[in-house]
Amino acid sequence: MYGQKVPLLTSNEAAGWIGVGQTVAVSGFVGCAHPEGMTAALERRFLEENQPLDLTLIYAAGQGDGKDRGLNHLAHTGLVKRVIGGHFGLAPKLGKLVLDNQIEGYNLPQGVITHLFRDIAAGKPGTLTTVGLHTFVDPRYEGGKLNNRSIDDLVQLMQVNGEEVLFYPSFPIHIALLRGTTADEYGNITMEKEAVTLEMLAMAQAARNSGGQVIVQVERIAKGGSMDPQKVVIPSILVDAVVVCEPAEHWQTFAEVYNASYSGEITEVVGRIQPMPLDERKIIARRAAQEIKSGDVINLGIGLPEGVGYIAAEDGVHDFTLLVESGPIGGVPARGLSFGASTNPYAILSQPSQFDYIDGGGIDIAFLGMAEADQYGNVNVSKYGSKLTGCGGFINISQNAKKIVFCSTFTAGGLLLQVGEGDLTILQEGRHHKFIHQVEQITFNAHYASQRGISVLYVTERAVFQLVDHQLELIEIAPGMDLERDLLALMAFRPRVTSHLKIMDRHLFR
Repeated sequence: MYGQKVPLLTSNEAAGWIGVGQTVAVSGFVGCAHPEGMTAALERRFLEENQPLDLTLIYAAGQGDGKDRGLNHLAHTGLVKRVIGGHFGLAPKLGKLVLDNQIEGYNLPQGVITHLFRDIAAGKPGTLTTVGLHTFVDPRYEGGKLNNRSIDDLVQLMQVNGEEVLFYPSFPIHIALLRGTTADEYGNITMEKEAVTLEMLAMAQAARNSGGQVIVQVERIAKGGSMDPQKVVIPSILVDAVVVCEPAEHWQTFAEVYNASYSGEITEVVGRIQPMPLDERKIIARRAAQEIKSGDVINLGIGLPEGVGYIAAEDGVHDFTLLVESGPIGGVPARGLSFGASTNPYAILSQPSQFDYIDGGGIDIAFLGMAEADQYGNVNVSKYGSKLTGCGGFINISQNAKKIVFCSTFTAGGLLLQVGEGDLTILQEGRHHKFIHQVEQITFNAHYASQRGISVLYVTERAVFQLVDHQLELIEIAPGMDLERDLLALMAFRPRVTSHLKIMDRHLFR
């Protein structure tokens, strides 16, 4: 017995299912597995009918292209009343509504939100975890609140067995907007052409067990009962409707129509990697890659840290494993608007399961970005000045990896340098100093990391620092740099300088 056949809707009809004041969960990771046709239709309905109103939007990973696609479709005052998200960087229109105090905004760790979906599905009172302690998510700091309109407490501090933990309470999910590849006539969903499976099952279960509805965007319909049951990610008992979208609204990522090596359909023959140009990014990646040990399980953050993987490929080093928090294990993480996918992964886990591994300490070394750092070694990547990026999976990773290597230029905004045969010259200094007295928002708490026994390095193109006794210690300086002029004069505090200050390997600058 297969049950009843599932209703087939247009994207406009699906948008009509969403009512005033509902909590809507949306799937996706950057440009992967986002139901673009349905979010675009929801925007059209609001602009044409001024409906629905006052939605609460919840999502784990940021979804967008930095312009108009993804969650940017929902960035309208009146349409959304509250947003609870893991990342805002590629949904700047949504972030602007938060920064302008037009909607309520909350930023919670990406892994916590994926686990919260799973706990809502299981009927649990919420998610209990140490992730977020002593960061801006901790209610003793900001509680994840992003503006003055955000007055409800979504995070609570508790004691369990004498230890501090954070509690993220559950709430009902009224609508889940999800995505798959194929639906059969009864609503069983497979994801064979998707780059990731994310938390699709957990979101569907959370909505259904909240008394809500699940709508899934797919690219095709198959005969009922024809699915391989081991490939069904979302079973028909959880699906209320299916939308078959236009191909233009169902790209595999926001950068690529379809890459068969992301889904595992083929194993791509990887040729010789085009070498990175010898600039500050390559210097930083080269120095950071020196920290890799044989057999390490590694996570690379977006941006500068991506270069570490390319340097390893350039040098023919393959005796480690890269993973992405979205689910892929092995292979080479994709860049840009395909970030979240990996070329030739050997496994793709659900995102909640990937964060189980991350939160449990499975990552040996994580290479992460850094917007600013202070005299105590605290790091901010989430909110600074007029920019709202959000923490994403950064807090989960940085609080639980065995070793953290922050990768950043020493200054930013107009930095120009010249690399000679083994030394470095600064032609024009960046306008923005990265090492300041106190970070605007604590995304990484250095003191808490030390208590947890995490080793921490800060790698720039001209210097390397380590975290020692709750302060930064300068341990390496680039050849050609003057300690006072090129480093200390550009820092808002004076770091400890080791008595064994080394010159960075000249090979990095050749």
